[in-house]
Amino acid sequence: MRTLMALGVLVLLLAGAAGGAGFWYTRALAARGPDGPAVEIEVPKGASASRVGNLLVEHGLIRDPVVMELWLRIQPPPSSPKAGRHRVASNATIPELFAAVAENPLPEDVPVTMVEGWRLRDADAALTEAGRIPAGTYLTAASTAEGYAVPFPMEGDTLAGYLLPETYLVAPGPIDPRALVQRQLDAFDARFYRPYRAEIEKSGLSLRQIVILASLLEREEPKPEVRPRVAGVLYNRLEAGTPLGVDATSRYTLDDWSDRRAFLKKLRDPEDPWNTRLKAGLPPGPIGAPSEASLLAALRPVRSKYWYYLHDKDGNIHFAPDGAQHERNRKKYDVW
Repeated sequence: MRTLMALGVLVLLLAGAAGGAGFWYTRALAARGPDGPAVEIEVPKGASASRVGNLLVEHGLIRDPVVMELWLRIQPPPSSPKAGRHRVASNATIPELFAAVAENPLPEDVPVTMVEGWRLRDADAALTEAGRIPAGTYLTAASTAEGYAVPFPMEGDTLAGYLLPETYLVAPGPIDPRALVQRQLDAFDARFYRPYRAEIEKSGLSLRQIVILASLLEREEPKPEVRPRVAGVLYNRLEAGTPLGVDATSRYTLDDWSDRRAFLKKLRDPEDPWNTRLKAGLPPGPIGAPSEASLLAALRPVRSKYWYYLHDKDGNIHFAPDGAQHERNRKKYDVW
């Protein structure tokens, strides 16, 4: 039907029908789509101009498909579309749209992995070393919620703990740290907060408390399937007002996480607010970026009689219901 209409219009144009059809065609050809942000479209390999035209119509970039078909017949674009992703203006004319998809496509996205357990400073250092950001810019971007769309209740001075660690595809070259932070916030919302919102609200804990607990689990237990059991131990201690005894919290403020001498000094410092050996309750904030598995473990602890745990030299965990059994485990597995 569209083809017949286009041919009919073509006849009118060729006949010159008092110039009316020609005027309509010229005006419609220059008609622009709605103003808005640029749109990305994916041009398939080997796609014809007609197929690309259909894609442009599907994306709402062309108001009158009949005019587009007519233009392709009368004045086909001089260059063929190039396969790949193209960013086109939402208010471009038909000729401008076809010129845009004939240019070189956008470069392929490359993966950027934000590692589970990383502190903000760790993420900043890794992105800086990879040449993706100027030093300190990610840390600055994640140090405040101001200017971000945060669709969940958030407490704390920074965004630490709410930035979901996973692999993100980004354009090669420099990264906009604020754009990356927003994507991480969106991922946290989509992967954890929205799907489990009702469960979170019934848990008796705030979202921040869950995030803090999840960050401890991320550092305490390397096996995701074991973390709910570790969470049960931490809940027992938390509810009883007993210090959690998570040594990783005393490493949080160290410049070098692996600095053992500085770590041992922190363990003996009763004034350190992050010292969960000596201070009861949760630390002041998350100690790193918790994964989805750790967040779920904090939300769904496996409750048990156990109050203690340790890891042997092979990384296997051993639980104990009391201090006496815990000491026996220390001797048995030579863990001190």
